[in-house]
Amino acid sequence: MASGSDRNPIIIGGLPSQVPDFDPEETQEWLDSLDAAVDERGRERARYLMLRLIERAREKRVAVPEMRSTDYVNTIPTRAEPFFPGNEEIERKILNATRWNAAVMVSRAQRPGIGVGGHIATFASSASLYDVGFNHFFRGKDRGDGGDQIFFQGHASPGIYARAFLLDRLGEQHLDAFRQEKSRTPYGLSSYPHPRLMPEFWEFPTVSMGLGPIGAIYQARMNRYLHARGIADTSESHVWAFLGDGEMDEPESLGQLSLAAREGLDNLTFVVNCNLQRLDGPVRGNGKIIQELESVFRGAGWNVIKLVWDRTWDPLLAQDRDGVLVNRMNTTPDGQFQTYATETGAYIRDHFFGDDHRLRAMVSHMTDDQILHLGRGGHDHRKIYAAYAAARAHKGQPTVILAKTVKGWTLGPNFEGRNATHQMKKLTVADLKGFRDRLHLPISDKELESGLPPYYHPGRDSEEIQYMHDRRKGLGGYVPTRVVRSKPLELPGDKTYASVKKGSGQQSIATTMAFVRLLKDLMRDKEIGKRFVLIAPDEYRTFGMDSFFPSAKIYNPLGQQYEAVDRELLLAYKESPNGQMLHDGISEAGCTASLIAAGSSYATHGEPLIPVYVFYSMFGFQRTGDQFWQMGDQLARGFVLGATAGRTTLTGEGLQHADGHSQLLASTNPACVAYDPAYGYEIAHIVQDGLRRMYGSSEEHPHGEDVFYYLTVYNEPIQHPAEPASVDVEGILKGIHRLSEGTSGSIPAQIIASGVAVPWAVEAQAMLAAEWNVKADVWSATSWNELRREAVEAERHNLLHPEEEQRVPYVTRKLNGAEGPFVAVSDWMRSVPDQIARWVPGTYQSLGADGFGFADTRGAARRFFHIDAQSIVVAVLTELAREGKVDRSVLKQAIDRYQLLDVSAADPGAAGGDA
Repeated sequence: MASGSDRNPIIIGGLPSQVPDFDPEETQEWLDSLDAAVDERGRERARYLMLRLIERAREKRVAVPEMRSTDYVNTIPTRAEPFFPGNEEIERKILNATRWNAAVMVSRAQRPGIGVGGHIATFASSASLYDVGFNHFFRGKDRGDGGDQIFFQGHASPGIYARAFLLDRLGEQHLDAFRQEKSRTPYGLSSYPHPRLMPEFWEFPTVSMGLGPIGAIYQARMNRYLHARGIADTSESHVWAFLGDGEMDEPESLGQLSLAAREGLDNLTFVVNCNLQRLDGPVRGNGKIIQELESVFRGAGWNVIKLVWDRTWDPLLAQDRDGVLVNRMNTTPDGQFQTYATETGAYIRDHFFGDDHRLRAMVSHMTDDQILHLGRGGHDHRKIYAAYAAARAHKGQPTVILAKTVKGWTLGPNFEGRNATHQMKKLTVADLKGFRDRLHLPISDKELESGLPPYYHPGRDSEEIQYMHDRRKGLGGYVPTRVVRSKPLELPGDKTYASVKKGSGQQSIATTMAFVRLLKDLMRDKEIGKRFVLIAPDEYRTFGMDSFFPSAKIYNPLGQQYEAVDRELLLAYKESPNGQMLHDGISEAGCTASLIAAGSSYATHGEPLIPVYVFYSMFGFQRTGDQFWQMGDQLARGFVLGATAGRTTLTGEGLQHADGHSQLLASTNPACVAYDPAYGYEIAHIVQDGLRRMYGSSEEHPHGEDVFYYLTVYNEPIQHPAEPASVDVEGILKGIHRLSEGTSGSIPAQIIASGVAVPWAVEAQAMLAAEWNVKADVWSATSWNELRREAVEAERHNLLHPEEEQRVPYVTRKLNGAEGPFVAVSDWMRSVPDQIARWVPGTYQSLGADGFGFADTRGAARRFFHIDAQSIVVAVLTELAREGKVDRSVLKQAIDRYQLLDVSAADPGAAGGDA
């Protein structure tokens, strides 16, 4: 036996200790005791003693290393389970009725002529997990607060509808209209949780895998933020996220676990339905997903509760004096457990218990049928209740409950635990009969053999239904329910926007800074100032927003427990428990989750917030576009700023920072109102209108519109003109206004530009007049996207209403009378301005930055893409030559004069390397 001095001093999975041993004799006594336990009682007994010592050490607040995983058994021992306050027999009947209706709804959706699909197996595995929550934990909104926020697993939606049917929240006509939202209006039910499609029912869209988990984390954090800032009392709100074990492979599912632990979000519980199956097969066939997730969550600082076995295992585990049963549980891979879920009791006896006489002895008194029904913890109401109660009571950490279930549970041998069960949507008559018998429902064979299988309702006055209503009344109302209680905000008047509308005088500033100046004025407003939520991914200084640090401060629930290195500076980094700014680190996904939680607070908690999310333009719609879609689905509102926009404006940073396409990506999101303004006064009108539309009230939208605003702003300093007296506000908001009429020259032309390209267009206007006798007007296209949407809507109306006066798109009406040709230019790829080509009344040509970006000067990049002022001049002359208004010989003259083929000949312009 090795002596103490021969031992490896490193504790694997723990921490090395450099504390000197002041009592070597006592240390040796402890080590000898452990050696004796191993020699005399065996390793399993010694392991048990060590685990108990660690447990006692934690009770005594002795800091010991955290274990990454524990045995494959329930975290909560039987002796520690609390009293179950419900009526388990009634709850079983309720759940059986819910299970039946969920499965029948999906099966009926496969009837001839419909065939819209659906998923049965996910809810079948998680039904008990939801039922215990509905009956005992999920708080509704009837008490005037936000209640609990519940992120339902997307594929489990049939079960949520089925429960709502029992409660008379939905009728049979709704269930039969599952996935037929337009053809069965007004009864259609969305396939998954979609608030935009069912705005009075669902709160959170979750079926895009991985977005539910990250959304839940930031919702829990937003609850704390609202409370800390005194905007809403969220002290009783709890966030529940129901997730799949396969879903945890998505990077968003696990990527922000540390934030929840770091901020001590004990108002958050993840419930991971570990049915051990993905869509196609096992999650970890050769491994153990519960053990793996336990290690990940423990390592991230979460409280982990494993719910592996149901109560039928308790007597067997109580006999396991040698630990042989626990060892078999620990070493059996998930793929084998799935096989056990589909085999007979005799097979389980032979293969799980059969090769060790001690295991065989444990089950020698049990029949094969009893062995077959040794169940998983996620189907046991009492075990689930114990786990939920422990999660709600736990303080200082978020909790994850890892609940083991069987996919397709109770649906019969053709569904349970089968690899293909996720794609199975229709129950045969034999399946239905077996399912009915399993659930003990009073449905006759004749009803199942003739036509569509019936829904089951025990009667409105039945004991089960009254129980359901009573439980929901006691918990504050029905869930899921989405309620909009917030009142329109009292918005600031024109005076607040006046400073930005004055222009920048002789000073050159970027449109990013123009927006920041406006934001500073808005945040001073006594009515809405406190409702702004500033969000940035570690880029506040990049965007000139460090000026907010001293006043608005950065939200940190722990405050600032250190002396900031820049504390002597005017713009020192300042954290505060009631800070207004969210600094989410280098995580655009985290920032967008914060944006969504803040932007939907008007509905979640009845208190509107105005999020302003500012990010490096390239890393917005491209990187987190799925979340922006989620934002639209969740009816969230707010402002999104794509700063450092453009493919040639931030050229020093190179290819991956050069955004020439986010406006095009934004155009694909129906909830996104996207603008590309050039000057401060345009920004002022756009922001003012955005606040009115999202946070004001109108006859059509008494609670505001369910849209969000996306503005692309730039880092290139330019001089901003003052707002003209004849400013065309309607044109700015609808997407185009005439910025500058040509004053000299005799040959007419039109230049349409957006964003940072407007100054190039103005420069080209002057060159055309002075050098080529061309009188060009310059138009600012503040929104190519909105112009296209309005035009498409006009065409759609005309298609369907040929007998009515035909609508003319706004862009056509606006440009009517303007003699072309028309040349469009922007710092985006040509597809962005090409959106309106169909409706421009004349010859149309576009210039754009198509292709990859690169590192160089701004001038060189613009010459390379041929979007600079000189290139605009040549493009206008080319179109005029095509129309016969100038001789084609001038084109070669212009190209040679401006050296358009030589990138190095371009004026490099102002420095543009950094953000």
